Amino acid sequence: MPGPLPEPLPPPRLGDRVLFPDLAAAAYLNHAGISPLSLPVRRAMADFAEDYGRDGAGAFARWHPRRAALKSKLARLLGAAPEDLALTSSTSSGLIDVALSFPWRPGDRVVLLEGEFPANVVPWQRAAALFGLEVRFVPSAAFQRSDEEGLAAVEEVLRRGARLVAASAVRFQTGLALPLGPLARLCHAHGAELAVDAVQALGAVPLDVRALDVDYLAGGSHKWLMSIEGAGVLYVKPERVQALRFGVGSWLSVEDPVAFLSKGPGLLRHDRPVRRRADAFEYGSSSLVSVAALDAAVGLILELGVGEIYAWLNRYLDALEPLLAARGFASVRAREPGRRSGMLCALPPPGVELERLRDRLAAEGVAIAIPDGHARFAPQWPNGEGELPAIARALDAALAG
Repeated sequence: MPGPLPEPLPPPRLGDRVLFPDLAAAAYLNHAGISPLSLPVRRAMADFAEDYGRDGAGAFARWHPRRAALKSKLARLLGAAPEDLALTSSTSSGLIDVALSFPWRPGDRVVLLEGEFPANVVPWQRAAALFGLEVRFVPSAAFQRSDEEGLAAVEEVLRRGARLVAASAVRFQTGLALPLGPLARLCHAHGAELAVDAVQALGAVPLDVRALDVDYLAGGSHKWLMSIEGAGVLYVKPERVQALRFGVGSWLSVEDPVAFLSKGPGLLRHDRPVRRRADAFEYGSSSLVSVAALDAAVGLILELGVGEIYAWLNRYLDALEPLLAARGFASVRAREPGRRSGMLCALPPPGVELERLRDRLAAEGVAIAIPDGHARFAPQWPNGEGELPAIARALDAALAG
């Protein structure tokens, strides 16, 4: 017999931690790394485990439809059509799928930015080794100075010929938001395509793949979307699908892949063609508990609105930035609002060792990360400005130690 229905949970509210009742940190500012889990996400996972524990395979039919529900929510988040999305296991898996399925020719050039997170470098390097490609890096400092200078640096390489540019929507160590729309237009003007690593934007920075006209975009579940690891999304522009070679795939990639399991004999065939849709990258059994968790997490994001979250985060960071400057931190946050993301990254005061700073702040109840020589402060919608006095006290204690 099912137990009593659980008490309804309150709705999400900006700056309210009610859905995170046992979060230990006084100020959790590492959402660009791994986010803590809300009660709705934890409840979805517990319901999944209870259902599978009780019914085993019988639970599959009840939980599998969450895939379609999640895809519809992610489509709303990205400004895409659900049929142009594939559910993946991570940002990395989506980028790998594109790198191994792109219609490369020997000698093609791939353009990357210096200082990219390795997940958006290694797949293209592996494709270069497999298909005889040339990898060219563009100095990322050009974008840090201005969008115009960065675009000019990319165009200098594009003029010599390139098939694809790979870039992050938001730089993981500086928080700089790249001009994806102008970058896509520049790529297309020179006959190239644009692949975007959106893991540091998805859920915190408004994205519309059709308005931006990007060709491929991959993201993951455990950062700004605030779910567990093991789920992600890949967008493929519909005009690009037919040219893909689908260099990865398995039994679920083909047309009508599961009929033989439930509709009688004679349906097991090994000549079924690969689907010419983005969901051909959904090629094997996936983690349904990760899907259920992400479905709950994205529902909260949509309820609040990404535009509202983005404005909230930047109001928070506007107040945090002078606290850091007063203590000797050198912010690398963009001066222009349109080039900002949901994080504030800063260089520490002279003589301050970052690992020690991070650990001392953690002991004082403030969680941050220290990627590539920067102190990274990354709030999400549950963070509120009421945390700032505690952050100031923690900084003073950490720096004094």
